[in-house]
Amino acid sequence: MTEVAGRQTQSAPPRTSARRAIAAATIGNALEWFDLALYALLASYIGKTFFPAGDPGIQLVQTYAVFGITYLIRPIGGLLIGAYADRHGRKKALMLSIRLMVVGTLMMAFMPGYAALGVVAPLGIILARLIQGFAAGGEFGAATSFLVERNERRKSFLGSFQFASQGLSTLMAAGFAAGLTAVLSEEQMTSWGWRVPFVFGLLIGPVGYFVRRYVDESPAITAATEGAGTGTAEGTGAAKGTAGPEASPIRTVFRDHWGGLLIAGGVLIVSTALNFVLQYLPTFGIKELGLDESLSFVALFVAGAILTLGTPVVGLLADRFGRLRIMVPAALLIAASAVPLFIWLTRAPSFLTLVLCMTILGLLKAAYFGALPSVMSDAFPVRARATGLSFSYNTTVAVFGGFTPTIAAALVTATGSQVSPSYYLVAVALLSIAALAAGARFRGIR
Repeated sequence: MTEVAGRQTQSAPPRTSARRAIAAATIGNALEWFDLALYALLASYIGKTFFPAGDPGIQLVQTYAVFGITYLIRPIGGLLIGAYADRHGRKKALMLSIRLMVVGTLMMAFMPGYAALGVVAPLGIILARLIQGFAAGGEFGAATSFLVERNERRKSFLGSFQFASQGLSTLMAAGFAAGLTAVLSEEQMTSWGWRVPFVFGLLIGPVGYFVRRYVDESPAITAATEGAGTGTAEGTGAAKGTAGPEASPIRTVFRDHWGGLLIAGGVLIVSTALNFVLQYLPTFGIKELGLDESLSFVALFVAGAILTLGTPVVGLLADRFGRLRIMVPAALLIAASAVPLFIWLTRAPSFLTLVLCMTILGLLKAAYFGALPSVMSDAFPVRARATGLSFSYNTTVAVFGGFTPTIAAALVTATGSQVSPSYYLVAVALLSIAALAAGARFRGIR
């Protein structure tokens, strides 16, 4: 480690170490978000399988409610697995989270439907989603900390792979949804077709676990552990804003880092809401605008490709030119373009319009997305970072993300206006801009 401007930073690790770290974080993260995206995209088929027959609209709302309710456990998973990562290392936490996700995916893939098990079937799906939510809750803080701590000078680029892997998962999920709905009938999709991608997800799990098992621990955790043995400030908690190794990371976060929680959660709001709006738009196009089902999922595939490839590029630019110089204009453009794009889509509903709208939103999201993990990380010290990141991330996702599809559908139903979900995007964009300003003022984030 080296001393720069009164603070400790990690020297540049070997390139092979950085590549292994990226692979370890992204493979498991992609699996977890792959399953989450699948549930949103295939909600209509899952609803027919696990909820009693009736009004298709009510059935879809019930399915999305399960999607949202299971996000409520994510802050708990974030606190517990995040604290485990701060105490015992990022690597052990990442191995735990991927094991749990595989269990939830297994249940999703093979749980019999309502016709076979009655009320036990939806309860089983809720349990599977709770396990997945708990695992995903701890994944973000551990994986993000693991990435940004590899190299201080490249932290925006390395951290961007946290969200690039989410783009990759959207890409895979949209590809499966588009392909399956194109070749299978409605009856086949409801009977067994929607389960195919979940079975595929089970194949990713062992690969991710193997990679994580043999990757090196975060340099920051290694240095902190060595410092504890030598009695340095980093190890004993003498440095300002840190707690000693015996202190609970959860207690430390809630006692000393409320400002960090508000800043990290606030800057995430617009990104989270926009992520789920992008996942909701194919269903919106199918149900509200009468667009072709498989083509609507292709539109999401395009957005996923943009997020996967564009996010690391933005991370590189942010390391060179500054993070807020990119993020603030992106958030302003999201707020300015949301309503016009929805008006365009509803007045000229077509596959081309849907693709163009999602392309524009995908580009704006990638611009905001790229530096976001490193910005959130800078709100917390090393010994409380995974806990603080996990709780702020998952609380924000639960409130502003998990229920976004439900909010969007409810706004359309309540107002009768197909443009109404865009107003939600405008509001959350303004909240995130305020949080970025607070981060710059109170945490020196640039």
